[in-house]
Amino acid sequence: MDLTILYRGPLASCDYDCPYCPFAKRRDSTEQLRADRAALHRFTEWARAQTGDRLSVLFTPWGEGLVRSWYRRALVELSHQPHIDRVAIQTNLSGRVDWIAEADPATLALWCTYHPGQTPYRRFLDKAERLAAAGTRFSVGIVGLPEHLDHARRLRADLPEHVYLWVNAAEGHTYTDDQAADWTAVDELFPFSRHPHRSAGLPCRTGSSVISVDGEGTVRRCHFVPAPLGNLYDGSYRAALTPRACPLTVCDCHIGYVHLETLPLYDVFAGGVLERIPVRAAPGHQGQASSSVVVTGVTPVDRSSTGQCASTACCSSA
Repeated sequence: MDLTILYRGPLASCDYDCPYCPFAKRRDSTEQLRADRAALHRFTEWARAQTGDRLSVLFTPWGEGLVRSWYRRALVELSHQPHIDRVAIQTNLSGRVDWIAEADPATLALWCTYHPGQTPYRRFLDKAERLAAAGTRFSVGIVGLPEHLDHARRLRADLPEHVYLWVNAAEGHTYTDDQAADWTAVDELFPFSRHPHRSAGLPCRTGSSVISVDGEGTVRRCHFVPAPLGNLYDGSYRAALTPRACPLTVCDCHIGYVHLETLPLYDVFAGGVLERIPVRAAPGHQGQASSSVVVTGVTPVDRSSTGQCASTACCSSA
């Protein structure tokens, strides 16, 4: 079985205080950190033992995982498992990056977000350049707030050409066509993020080849549909895996709508769905979406009234 797993344990602490994130500067107690460490260890051991399956894993913690040694260790260990095709994590890149030398670069990937005002620009860029020099697969992103546009343009100019720079539409923010054009000039795939996607009754890979797992091992189809499908550790989830339509009205978070079968994003991000890296247009241009990709099927929905996941939190502040 080929299975993509989005893992989110109890960790909720972060070292940043982004005003657009509900988990900013949250602190976990020692007991909470121990519980998160134990939960991650249990999941890692389970994943290592699934040698009869092909797995891809994306860690999507509410807080910042890479400042914790157990997340770095889990990424390194899983990257060397022959039955694991990809292991990735969402990160603000505030922690050390020397540990990547211990991981298999063919399997490890990072989804990095730059938060202006939270870290010196040069410090973030230096780490991105170190990742690129080491041959690590990674994307870089930013939240599409008006005050971030100049930062995004600077990043695009300074990052290695092959590194994809994505832009997340800000939760509760609407964009005029002129504003959207400015962001699309930075990220040609921004139109997919600009509006939430109507998803009710539409086929989605979640619940079939993609699942969400929490620290207790409870399996759900995705982070945004609370109904459980079973438990990872007793295997009860397997009987529930089947193609199914989305029960929600809309989906406005990249880690959700990327799996909608009505969108072309599995082709756009072929080989890089978890780390948000589009298909190369040509050798040495990892970050350029294929010229054959046309942004279609994006139906405008009022982002401020969706009641869905705050994309600036789950998709970009980790």
